[in-house]
Amino acid sequence: MTTSASTSTNTGTTTTTGTTTGASPTAGTTATTGTTTGTTTGASPTAGTTATTAPAVTAVAADDGPRVRRRQRRRGLTPGKPWPASRLVGPLLLIVLWAAASAAGQLDTGAIPAPWTVLRTGVNLWTDGTLTTDVLTSLERAAYGFAIGLTAGVVLALASGLTRSGEALIDGTVQLNRAIPTLGLIPLFILWLGIGETFKIAIIAIVVYIPIYLNTHAALSGIDHRFVELAEVQGLSKVQFIRQIVIPGALPGFFVGLRLGVTGSWLGLVVLEQINATSGLGYMMFQAQNYGQSDVILVGLLIYGVFGLLSDTVVRLIERRVLSWRRTLSS
Repeated sequence: MTTSASTSTNTGTTTTTGTTTGASPTAGTTATTGTTTGTTTGASPTAGTTATTAPAVTAVAADDGPRVRRRQRRRGLTPGKPWPASRLVGPLLLIVLWAAASAAGQLDTGAIPAPWTVLRTGVNLWTDGTLTTDVLTSLERAAYGFAIGLTAGVVLALASGLTRSGEALIDGTVQLNRAIPTLGLIPLFILWLGIGETFKIAIIAIVVYIPIYLNTHAALSGIDHRFVELAEVQGLSKVQFIRQIVIPGALPGFFVGLRLGVTGSWLGLVVLEQINATSGLGYMMFQAQNYGQSDVILVGLLIYGVFGLLSDTVVRLIERRVLSWRRTLSS
């Protein structure tokens, strides 16, 4: 028996609006949502060309929705972009509160003068030349002590962190020195070195080298042993190993110790300049204490604070430049 089927050709534009559920067009049921515009040629719907826009957009939007929400949640975990001069916000707020309390008469002017009084006293001392001499003397003492402490801390940390014999000889001694209050060594150093400038610089050097040694040694000890194995496989020499593995691995800890050492040099200087000194910020504050000049004492404290903040900022800038290859939370 022979069966012949006729073929019809339908050409036109069909617009369908609604929702139909099914498996495939050949099964007699079609799922279409939105507007469909196309040209169909042939005996059945399977032999046509259909252009659909709305379903695809809806599917993409449905797929990207959770992904976008997850991305937004991940972005919320970071601190965000750093504020310009953000570290000045706290000190400026304290000065504003200090000025407001002074203007409202809530502070005893004899104990805590107003900010404008302290500023006027500082200008007068600078004009007289007294403050200039004291500042330069303090900077010189701090610089000498810091340079000696920095050198000693780095050298001892390298010797202790890279050799077992150095660790046995150095680390325990440094830990013992750390346990002894540094300012408690002042009477002994006066007997050894005299009461001049030498013992002041030596005490500042001790205050500086301890945090630099501790943080650098901890960074050296924390270097992953896989890097050491990689250096041995690559056949690096001792000098190449130190330059390519040890120094980059120890730099983050070194900069932490450097910041603590810079601050420690100013802290030690405050006390040392009150012992048999004839110039310096500490000497100026000690003399002001004898005469009850609280405004002069506050001038000295503010200068120490400014020096500490500036030196810490300089170390931070150097750290950011040297460790620019690191991606951290703060960056």
